[in-house]
Amino acid sequence: MLKEIIIAIQSYFEAHKFIRQHRLWKWILIPGIIYTILFIVGMYFFIVSSSEAVDWLSRQIGLQAWLQKQRSEFLSFLFMMAGVALQLLLLLFYFSLFKFLFLIIGSPVFAYLSEKTESILEGRDFPFSFKQLMKDIIRGISLALRNSLWQTVYTTTLIILSLVPVFGWLAPAIALFIECYYYGFSMLDYSFERKRLSSAESIDFISKHRGLAVGNGMVFYLMHGFILVGWVLAPAYAVVAATLSLYEVKLTPEASTRLEARS
Repeated sequence: MLKEIIIAIQSYFEAHKFIRQHRLWKWILIPGIIYTILFIVGMYFFIVSSSEAVDWLSRQIGLQAWLQKQRSEFLSFLFMMAGVALQLLLLLFYFSLFKFLFLIIGSPVFAYLSEKTESILEGRDFPFSFKQLMKDIIRGISLALRNSLWQTVYTTTLIILSLVPVFGWLAPAIALFIECYYYGFSMLDYSFERKRLSSAESIDFISKHRGLAVGNGMVFYLMHGFILVGWVLAPAYAVVAATLSLYEVKLTPEASTRLEARS
């Protein structure tokens, strides 16, 4: 798994070279700018509402009044940290829903960009088919909804666990790992669709190569640390990097047999 995470991380550097060499900037910047605008608007509303949501929950369960009666600095510290963990989880949960919404909207562009990347790598063109494009879009939407549902289940469980002192502090890290996995999964699936893998086969392949998905999602989130520039580049870079990383893994005997059998 560690080796595949490293491959996924290195693929982002290769993606940058690949995009520059083949002048794919228009397919990078257009969805990136749209993503950035939606991200800024969405984060504004989250920041405004998240603190109020945590305070409301605390009042509803009577936590604030109970802590005031206890007058214990240690207990106050524990539950303050639990509140921080809860806010981080809410942030990840919100971002997860926002991300899947954007994946649904940007599915046509991402499917084309992944296809364009592979056609350059293999030196062959994939003939355009409107019917196939619609199938790719429907599959992308279906997968996004499926992943969103499972991630919601996991995150809701972690939100409940975040209220448990000490243990709950680990919940945001677990949620981030899950978030990275599912985002990378979505990026890799564009290649699986061209190989005509069914959704079940796609899920099975990723379950055996989790490192590719986790590594791809990890760098995607790290790129958000570069304000504006990282936000613009992150979505499309993730698509290209996912395609390149899968191309590297195809060189191993097991993966090559599994994918080429579907070509």
